[in-house]
Amino acid sequence: MKIAFLGTSAFAVPALRALAEAGHDVACVYTRAPKPAGRGQQERKTPVHQLADELGLPVRTPRTLKSDEEAQAFKALDLDAAVVVSYGHILPKSFLDAPVLGCINIHGSLLPRWRGAAPIHRAILAGDAETGVTTMRMDEGLDTGPMLLAESTPISAADTAESVHDRLADLGARMIVSTLDGLLRRSLEPVDQPAEGVTYAHKLGKEEGVLDWRRPAAELERKVRAFHPWPGTSFEAPKEGGTERIKVLAAALTLAGGPPGGVTIARDGFPVVTCGVGGLKLLKLQRPGKSAQSADAFLRGFALEPGTVLAPPAILSLPT
Repeated sequence: MKIAFLGTSAFAVPALRALAEAGHDVACVYTRAPKPAGRGQQERKTPVHQLADELGLPVRTPRTLKSDEEAQAFKALDLDAAVVVSYGHILPKSFLDAPVLGCINIHGSLLPRWRGAAPIHRAILAGDAETGVTTMRMDEGLDTGPMLLAESTPISAADTAESVHDRLADLGARMIVSTLDGLLRRSLEPVDQPAEGVTYAHKLGKEEGVLDWRRPAAELERKVRAFHPWPGTSFEAPKEGGTERIKVLAAALTLAGGPPGGVTIARDGFPVVTCGVGGLKLLKLQRPGKSAQSADAFLRGFALEPGTVLAPPAILSLPT
């Protein structure tokens, strides 16, 4: 097929590579414009842009798709289909209608569950036993288009947002090739999403990563995994002259008693914080500007004493 590819983040990279390797004619790659990054604030191309350059594909980086000029340029590509993966721009109707077979999206959930911006994180946070990838023909709604293919994968107790992200990116790459093949052969028919089971994966905010020890430990343990590596989870620990934000990079469930936020030290030397129900053993921690450490080693350089009661977020200024 003659296609366009619209994507930005690392999640989209395996799909673009798979489509190119499958022999599709990628007429143009659309991605977000480069942004200043790093200490030198040098402009950095998106992961999709970098791969497009590697593959020798033409790239467009419009800051908006709403102009008549952009709509006409897209229509002039005379596409069989467009593939959209983690792009970051809302496609206007002029774009959705331009390709013969429409715009096909790879979405990182089993629709209609977890429509929206952060389906992987929300699935882990909710304790879902599985997630997956759905390919769909896009319409003007938020992930409401008719489904083409869906495939599931379990979420293990060790999974983080990072591990599920990588697994779904590879799964989506394989599925989009099968999806386009099915559309080309007319062996694949779109199916409307069911009205039941709709949930929304709202965009993540940094403030959500502050751990509230009044919540059940199981919920907080899922949050540590769901928010790794971004936006991360943290708590405020007392130190001389105020408090310090401590990042929690890994944690495990354990038994604990006492007031929520109460600190004890387990026999293996790791700190345990009592939660609303149960306890959370902190396994890997990081201070601002410092390297991540095993939590038992962390205690040798930071005084988090047994008997300390960590304050809940409601009375703390949230980290910026």
